[in-house]
Amino acid sequence: MSKINEAEEHCRAAEKFLKTSLLRWKPDYDSAADEYSQAAQCYRIARDLNKSKQCHLKASENHKKNRSFFHSAKALENAIIVCKETASPDEIYTLACDSSSLYQQHGSGDSGANVLDKAAKIIEESSPEKAVKLYQQAAEVSSTESSLHQGSEYISKASRILVRLQMYDQAVDSLRREIGFQQEAGNTGAIGRLTVAIVLVQLARGDPVAAEKAYKEWGNNCEAPEMATLEQLLQAYDEEDRDGAKRALASPFIRSMDVEYSRLAASIPLPEGIDPAPKANVRENAAPSYVSPVSANAMNYKEDGENPYAPVSYDRQPEEEDGLC
Repeated sequence: MSKINEAEEHCRAAEKFLKTSLLRWKPDYDSAADEYSQAAQCYRIARDLNKSKQCHLKASENHKKNRSFFHSAKALENAIIVCKETASPDEIYTLACDSSSLYQQHGSGDSGANVLDKAAKIIEESSPEKAVKLYQQAAEVSSTESSLHQGSEYISKASRILVRLQMYDQAVDSLRREIGFQQEAGNTGAIGRLTVAIVLVQLARGDPVAAEKAYKEWGNNCEAPEMATLEQLLQAYDEEDRDGAKRALASPFIRSMDVEYSRLAASIPLPEGIDPAPKANVRENAAPSYVSPVSANAMNYKEDGENPYAPVSYDRQPEEEDGLC
């Protein structure tokens, strides 16, 4: 018997378990789900991936009706794996969210975060913005499960994608959230590296003031090489020192960071720089300077010993001035 015929036999058996009769008043959802799962495996081996996906979805639906949330979520996760090459990013995104929700209802938050991570990896190249959302949701689920280390890894993936997409405002928010995870975990070294990252992103946004504020807020977590690099970089932007900023951005420490941040450092706009004032040029055979006539007369009077601005005196009596006899 071929795998296609075997799959069809399992589907017919599943439909029988869902029918009621005088001897069976209630559908047997658990048995029907098992039959659909076996049919999905047969279709997968036969390379009929669409029918395999549909059988996994039917198995999930029946497990859900039987309130077996873990197995329902697992069936959806299997559907994602089967259709990862044929389904659209929107479909994979929806299946991942539904599967994660069912895992959480069962109380398996770690499994819920894991399925979101798997789906994000599948669609990261074709739909990076949706992948960011899945990584962020995975971080939220992990934080509720007190898995801070795993949550920081998920949010770190989201931050790097946002930097690659040049969505710098969202990247700053994501990096702040990542720093929050590391603060709760007490990982000082990671906070120092993230401080460098957020300073670079703020400079890429064209906001050196915000970059300096970020350094003042978290710079005490940096190690000596990190502090020296950031202080040199921020001072260069404060002084409009183009060459100094270029040297700081090309430091070995920044070049050894994750590829997204090292590439970002190479594309950050440098300060304009302050050009020196041009020297005055003396023109040969230039016309003599203009001299005011008033100034010329004053100079002549001065040579004659007279003061043209001396007060005038009048030799007359007050009675004559008033017209009295």
